[in-house]
Amino acid sequence: MSQLDKTIGEIQSLDDDAMRAARARQDQLTKPQGALGRLEALSIQIAGITRDARPRFKQPALITMAGDHGVARQGVSAYPAEVTPQMVFNFLRGGAAINVLARHVGARVVVVDMGVASDLPAHPELVNCKIAKGTRDFSIGPAMTRDEARRAVEAGIAVVTQEIAPSTGAQSGADIIGTGDMGIGNTTPSSAIVAAITRRAVAQVTGRGTGVDDAGLARKIATIERALALNKPNPNDALDVLSDVGGFEIGGLAGVMIGAAARRVPVVIDGFISGAAALIAYGLAPSVQPYLIAAHRSVEIGHRAMLEHLRLEPLLDLDLRLGEGTGAALGISICIAACKILDEMATFGEAGVAEKG
Repeated sequence: MSQLDKTIGEIQSLDDDAMRAARARQDQLTKPQGALGRLEALSIQIAGITRDARPRFKQPALITMAGDHGVARQGVSAYPAEVTPQMVFNFLRGGAAINVLARHVGARVVVVDMGVASDLPAHPELVNCKIAKGTRDFSIGPAMTRDEARRAVEAGIAVVTQEIAPSTGAQSGADIIGTGDMGIGNTTPSSAIVAAITRRAVAQVTGRGTGVDDAGLARKIATIERALALNKPNPNDALDVLSDVGGFEIGGLAGVMIGAAARRVPVVIDGFISGAAALIAYGLAPSVQPYLIAAHRSVEIGHRAMLEHLRLEPLLDLDLRLGEGTGAALGISICIAACKILDEMATFGEAGVAEKG
């Protein structure tokens, strides 16, 4: 049995007893029932994920995966591919938006090279899981082999398992995970994935990414349409979709989601690229869905279709389109707040406050 199949088999349903206890406590807190809206439902979901009626988070982590894309040579991005390694170095120096927001919520950032198209120097905070130096140009053939696609997903499982496992050292023990990405051109494979899986027209799910002009957008849509016609990804086979039109970082993030779910750790997914990874994870393992928390709705037009397919309602809508895990960091903050309400707020009995007559 492969590591992927084994991990998928370990995913269990949410714990009914923990959710029942969390719901009972919510109903006794010093407020009208339901007055805190989705914060209440979120805390109950997290209780079911963690099997803890009063979950507390001490070690949030954001896993940001990087990879390059051969299709970027088709002029689908406003930025050159050299920006991918440059931004990885920025992450490692702590100077990117994700670093700022991670510090804001008390999370550490785990930076993973899944397929940057250059040799990155060793760094104590860089995890090297490079499958290859970027994917192939999927407008002229598959982005990767099926074996590479599986290896990417399994690398993500290995990374998140290492971060969660309490025996790996002082930096271990992550109890809530956020996902993030870096890779010039990666909105193109993400649009291709959502078009393939949801069977929507490419133009309906393809946006401007980093800010291409009208001609660039038209070129991007045409490139994806050509790739789908050529490679014919099977919407019922998520690994086939990933290998035909995906990215190494997208596969890695799908593995993060599957691995975290198998270990009962909530996963707060970021925007469009993480959404593409969630589509792959869900296609491989539908049981992962209750473990996913959508941080926000991106301005990328295909993100709404992703969330609808996944049956996820985002926590925020802030016109974000940066990636990196920035939205996920803000989503983690809301998850922590929801669980603190459940755990720290007094009940009517504890506070000596009269209940509703």
